[in-house]
Amino acid sequence: MIDLIGDIHGHADKLEELLRKLGYAKTNGAYAHPERKALFVGDYIDRGPKIRETLAIVRSMVDNDNAIALMGNHEYNALCFHFRDANGGHLRPHLIKNIIQHYETLKQFQNRQREYEDYLEWFKTLPLYYETETFRAVHACWNNNNIDFLRQTLVNDRLTDELIHQSVKTGTALNDAIDQTLKGKEMKMPEGLFFNDKDGTKRTEIRIKWWENPAEMTYKSISVEPIENLPDHPVEQSQITSSEHYKAHEKKVFFGHYWLRGEPSLYKDNICCLDYSVAKGGKLVAYRLAEENNLNERHMIYV
Repeated sequence: MIDLIGDIHGHADKLEELLRKLGYAKTNGAYAHPERKALFVGDYIDRGPKIRETLAIVRSMVDNDNAIALMGNHEYNALCFHFRDANGGHLRPHLIKNIIQHYETLKQFQNRQREYEDYLEWFKTLPLYYETETFRAVHACWNNNNIDFLRQTLVNDRLTDELIHQSVKTGTALNDAIDQTLKGKEMKMPEGLFFNDKDGTKRTEIRIKWWENPAEMTYKSISVEPIENLPDHPVEQSQITSSEHYKAHEKKVFFGHYWLRGEPSLYKDNICCLDYSVAKGGKLVAYRLAEENNLNERHMIYV
């Protein structure tokens, strides 16, 4: 009896509207449902107008055992932005683009340093994935090899301070596993092509549908985002590092992260993305999970 909820990005009003629509009500200061529990797939901070309020809602639900909250890439980035590097600077460099990404969060916690640092400590308690006998949830990408590695490496499915410092070392197994789990899989565009993302940053790699076999896809069809200049011809063999992908017989899997647009819908019977760009005027989406074997679009509820 789980309600899975997508990326919120500081839109507390939308979150409360969605929770009420799902039948949750405030009890002793925390939203609760008489029979159900919420599962948030991450990205509570940055971009939106009510980040502190969003964190308070989610954390109070977790503290009262009314919800499970996963880590998103924005929470992970915030930790790395805050942690100092032994060689100077911070684990996430304070470049202009990184500062801009965190700007709303930092602004809304102005003169509230202790409160912000308390939330950073809370971020470290957030698991990176969740699995039951019937479904899985993750922020961006469920890859069995990555999850198996993280199970063996993390402490109770969570990052420690030491692991956070280790995780930023490019090219390591830990860095790759966390990067894909929280940010998804990417593929280089054909030579000479690029696009500008939602923040205006030039990109030469596309986020790919990790539940599809790249050997059977074109650049245009494997991209999560609809990018006009992507060619509709098969992915080059050099870009196919592995045919490994999430199979149709595997458990139902829920995730956010991808800034989808339009009416919420399912990719496949076992593939559900819950991020429909609430921070860009889109929808905040939930999936009301019952005991169905195959996912049903009628169970997608949104505001």
